[in-house]
Formats: sequence, structure tokens, C-alpha cells
Amino acid sequence: MSRFFGRTSAADRRLLPEGRAAGPMPWVIAIMMFLMVLAAAAGLGLRHSARSLTAKLADRITVQIIDANAEVREAQARSVMAELGRLAGIAGVRRVGGQEIRALVAPWLGETGLDELPMPALIDVDLQPSAHSRIDAISAAITGVAPAARIDDHAQWLAPLTGLIGSLKWLALALVLMMTAATAFTVVLAARAALNTHRATIDVMHLLGATDIQIATLFQRRIALDALFGGFIGLAGAAMVVLLLGQRIGSLGSELLGSVALPPAAWGILISLPLIGALLATFAARLTVLNALRRIL
Repeated sequence: MSRFFGRTSAADRRLLPEGRAAGPMPWVIAIMMFLMVLAAAAGLGLRHSARSLTAKLADRITVQIIDANAEVREAQARSVMAELGRLAGIAGVRRVGGQEIRALVAPWLGETGLDELPMPALIDVDLQPSAHSRIDAISAAITGVAPAARIDDHAQWLAPLTGLIGSLKWLALALVLMMTAATAFTVVLAARAALNTHRATIDVMHLLGATDIQIATLFQRRIALDALFGGFIGLAGAAMVVLLLGQRIGSLGSELLGSVALPPAAWGILISLPLIGALLATFAARLTVLNALRRIL
């Protein structure tokens, strides 16, 4: 790492003062990194959410048996359970209890009068991944023994949501790339401004025998430290926002929103962004300074 950022002596570093909090570039990079981390966190969170939703719901169907006659409803529910036990590709079958159904409808209908309402029989069915292509045959077998059955394919109603999440994920990636490009352009402008500011010092260094590589090393080290300083400031601010939003989302108690979370690997990627930004800034500064010095000579 020291070789990459440039190994310079204390005397060499005094030629270009390194007041990292004084100039505007560290704070511009901090703003860019703040936005970049937020966009990356959104993309990673949406990616994790899509995987979580797919794993939980994509290979599941729910069978509803809606009949006003409780005896007919119960008989058809037993027939469906028996038929599902004979079908291939069924990973699991679970009858939803009456208390669970009451808990599902109580927020919408209230507790009063629920006992007088005919509640449908609900059966959750977990499919093996290979069985989802035969969903029509499974549905036909179910309706064959229970004409009042209604089959809800979770993957079908989940498809528009996963498509939206996928689009937002690519949008987040585009924003990260745009922030990366903006950071590189900022470094190029800062390197050119620094060259103009220290033009007299550069001329003296050339007269004393300094090479373009040695001069570029001084500039790239200074800009790399500025980029690291601004990058970690932006990361700290964005991390606070992400954690605060995570707490607010968690307090809602929604399983759908709760799946929009960052796994530990995603946090590792976010923490690495300032380091990647510093490497990018160093490369951009080195190329900019070397190209400018060749034109000077």
C-alpha cells in the first residue's frame, strides 16, 4: 500500500502541504462518497430483499376453499390434503388453523362478529423447485377434488414486485457508477489546479533533477490522503443514515419491508468503498499529473 500511494520523505512532503481539511476536495469527495454509499446500500438491500422474497414465497401456493356450508368446506379441505399427499413435487402441506385465519382478517374486519362469518379453509403448499413448471396440472388436480378451491400462485403476484426491485437495483448500480465517474473528474480537476498552484515549485524540482515520476508521487500521495479522509467521512455519514432507516423499518413490523436489510457481506462492500475510491483517486491523479508534466516539458 505504501508503494502504491507513494513513499516520500518528510522533506519531500513539505513541498506540497497536506492540509486535508483545508481544501474543498476532501469535502466534495465526502459528499460523493455519502451519495455513493447510500446508492450502494439501496442496491445491496434490494438484492438481498429479492432473494429473500423469492426463497420464501416463489415456490409456494395457497389453496383457499370458499363455501358457505361448513361441512362441505371441511370435506373439500380434507380431500385437497389427501390429493396433495399423492401428487409428485409437493415439498410440504400445512393446514392453516382457525386462530391464524382470525389473526389475518381481524385488522381488516375487527374482532366483533368474526365467529358468525364463514371463514375459508386455507392450505399452504410448498413446492419443490422443479414442480413450479407443473403448476397448471397441480391446480387441475386440486379443483378436481374441490370445485370451490381457489389457488393463489405466490410467484405470479410476486413477479411484478421482483421486476420492480430488479429495476431499482440496476438504477442504484447506475448511480454508483455515476458517482464514481464524478469523483474521478473531481480528482482530475483538483490535480490540475494543484499543478497550476505549484508550478514554480515543479520548475525548481525539474532544475534540481527530479523526474516526472517523483513529482507525480508527491501529488498522488496528497490526493490519495484527501480521498481517504473525505471517503471515510462520507461513509460515516451514510452508515448513520442506513442504520437509522433500518431501525425505523424494523419498528414497522412488516415482513415485506423487513426483508430490505443489509447482510454482513454487504456491509463489507460498503466499508471497502472509501478504499476503492482512494485507489481510483490515486490512479486518476497520477495519470493527470504525468500527462500534464509531459506537456510542460
